[in-house]
Amino acid sequence: MPITVYLPEKLWDALMTEEHMPVVITITAVIDETPTIKTFVFDKLFDFLPGQFCMVWVPGVDEIPMAFSAANTITVMKAGDATAALFNHKAGDKIGIRGPYGNGFLPSGKVLAIAGGVGVTPLFPLATAGEVDTFILGTRTADELVFPEELAKVTDLKIATDDGTRGYHGFVTGIFDQLDVTEYDTVCVCGPEMMMRSIFDRLAAKGIENRGQFSLHRYMKCGVGVCGSCCIDHEGLRVCRDGPVFTGDSLKDNEFAHHHRGPSGRRE
Repeated sequence: MPITVYLPEKLWDALMTEEHMPVVITITAVIDETPTIKTFVFDKLFDFLPGQFCMVWVPGVDEIPMAFSAANTITVMKAGDATAALFNHKAGDKIGIRGPYGNGFLPSGKVLAIAGGVGVTPLFPLATAGEVDTFILGTRTADELVFPEELAKVTDLKIATDDGTRGYHGFVTGIFDQLDVTEYDTVCVCGPEMMMRSIFDRLAAKGIENRGQFSLHRYMKCGVGVCGSCCIDHEGLRVCRDGPVFTGDSLKDNEFAHHHRGPSGRRE
């Protein structure tokens, strides 16, 4: 049975403009990256900054935010109803894309990138553009590493796995602690929020949290800053419009690594 969604008039008006209507694209290839992660290649190139996201419409199911992994790809982890439905799609199927939205990473000087799991997605195009000097890539086990071969060709790649099946045996923070992080002008981070918080705390302990750039993920309805479902502080800082990439000094006094909000906006 089709699902009827009722939107507030202001939100509806904001979305029903040509700029924010989904572009229907055709999937041209589906690449199995790991047992739980796939890359979807489509027939349109999007002009985006590394770190920006799009709203992916899976017809009849839902619309969800996803980071671009390239101008014509998204790399997705199976984690809910919409991604499960997307995983059933194959070459020739169609989905909708709105965006790109939000801001991206703006690195300068010597750059360190740190990714946990599928958090590699928004950082991957930054690395392939030649803007990352050192890249720490972490996941639970070697079978879940995404893009390791490609990254090794364009940056100094350091791998951490929780079970020690490849690279450093432990978390990305273990490799981070072995580096002189003060040598880096920018530290770009994406992954599980507690992992990102650990990096933030280490930067803050050295008084250089302003060098950090963190990509946050939140529940989103509109993606354009109208509905407020992705607010992360009492002043209304929105992940979709003011992020998803935030500098470390802007994350000191909000919900970062403390709370998430569900569809109702209630803290979880």
